[in-house]
Amino acid sequence: MARIEKTVFISYRRTNVPWALAISQCLTHNGYDVFVDYTGVASGDFESVILGNIRSRAHFLVLLTPSALERCTDSGDWLRREIETAIDSQRNIVPLMLETFDFGAPAIAPQLTGKLAVLKQYNAMTVIAEYFDAAMDKLQTKFLNVALDAVIHPASSAARQAATEQKAAVAAAAPVAAEELTAQQWFERAYNATDLDEQIRLYTQAIRLKLDYAEAFYNRGIARKAKGDLDGAFADFNQAIRLKPDLAGAYYGRGSVRRTKGDTAGAIADHNEALRLKPDFAEAFCGRGNARYDIGDSAGAIADHNQALRLKPDLVEAFNGRGLAHYNKGEMDDAIADFSEAIRLQPHDAEIFNNRGLAHYNKGDKDDAIADFSEAIRLQPHSAVKFNNRGLAHYNKGNMDNAIADYSEAIRLQPDYAFAFNNRGVAHNAKGDYDGALQDYNEAIRLQPDYALALNNRERALKAIASRPKS
Repeated sequence: MARIEKTVFISYRRTNVPWALAISQCLTHNGYDVFVDYTGVASGDFESVILGNIRSRAHFLVLLTPSALERCTDSGDWLRREIETAIDSQRNIVPLMLETFDFGAPAIAPQLTGKLAVLKQYNAMTVIAEYFDAAMDKLQTKFLNVALDAVIHPASSAARQAATEQKAAVAAAAPVAAEELTAQQWFERAYNATDLDEQIRLYTQAIRLKLDYAEAFYNRGIARKAKGDLDGAFADFNQAIRLKPDLAGAYYGRGSVRRTKGDTAGAIADHNEALRLKPDFAEAFCGRGNARYDIGDSAGAIADHNQALRLKPDLVEAFNGRGLAHYNKGEMDDAIADFSEAIRLQPHDAEIFNNRGLAHYNKGDKDDAIADFSEAIRLQPHSAVKFNNRGLAHYNKGNMDNAIADYSEAIRLQPDYAFAFNNRGVAHNAKGDYDGALQDYNEAIRLQPDYALALNNRERALKAIASRPKS
């Protein structure tokens, strides 16, 4: 009978380090030679150290949580590469399903592309925090108690040295407390939740159990920003950075909050730091590009969005952001091309249709502009701005009644919309309704007393009324 090997490689996401550490400590205590990248191997050593240790060990444990596979569609993702190497090397692969992980979940299937499609065919094992000891016993007596017939490749000297260093680090680490594994459960439940309030509640529970849980602060910041709680999000991103200064995503998140709050310089600084920590961070290039657009640096914005799209060719925000920068430079054909690609990738985004409508409008394509504004309104029927924009297109096409109807709807939705009152006044004026025009100009000026265009328009309307023949 073939000899039972007791060498193990543990593959995991950094967010699940307590699980990886607990499993490693348990197996090591029971005589297994375990490799787990606990302290973080330098990216330049990935090939020789990480992949070398996979090939030199009999068993490959991959820790699967709802969040673990989120980046595995990227061919360069390190977790994906580890799994692919284990498959190619014919290791004894044991998927450990943690925190309600389910291969049948809708969000999981799209991640299992290429070689990873076979992962769900392996004999997986569920691990529950409350029954951790029983799960570890089952793992050793059933899942690891198998002979491996494939050749185990000798590890390089660098791989052996790294394994020794990582084992020493694991041995020196304090035993994982039960509260840490429970915090992981709350974290993954939050990741799985679709309601923002529920996400925030669950991440808060995770933080209560693990006060230094940087990833939970980061994810709670994302949820708070999505709810519009910019101050809460900013505080969470700050805390994540304090706890984990190399967490690139937290700088990106804080930068996006700073941009929304109008601190463009701070936003650019944060995106710069995110890119220093993670040079292939497509979203950070996109975020910096958007901030550069805000300060009028359209060329810099286009360069950043180009980089983002080179790294992530389907990044909708980069196409939209580059389109806005082209629009700002007066390059309407390029803007329309970018907005069209963004719409192809994300066909239900009202803002992108509105942006393309503006580009068509500025190019003089009135019918195309009206079509885009109409679609934007269909997708977002309570947006005063979009009705106003369609009104402008109708006005320029000579359809005054349609223009007035759109401006009136914009005003109904936003009664303090001075720009729409002025525009409706212009349309009334074009129809010869000077009294209606005057009434609208007066309201625009009441709402915005320094509105120069409305003041000039009112003066012309008053002259037109004064010049009417007396009855």
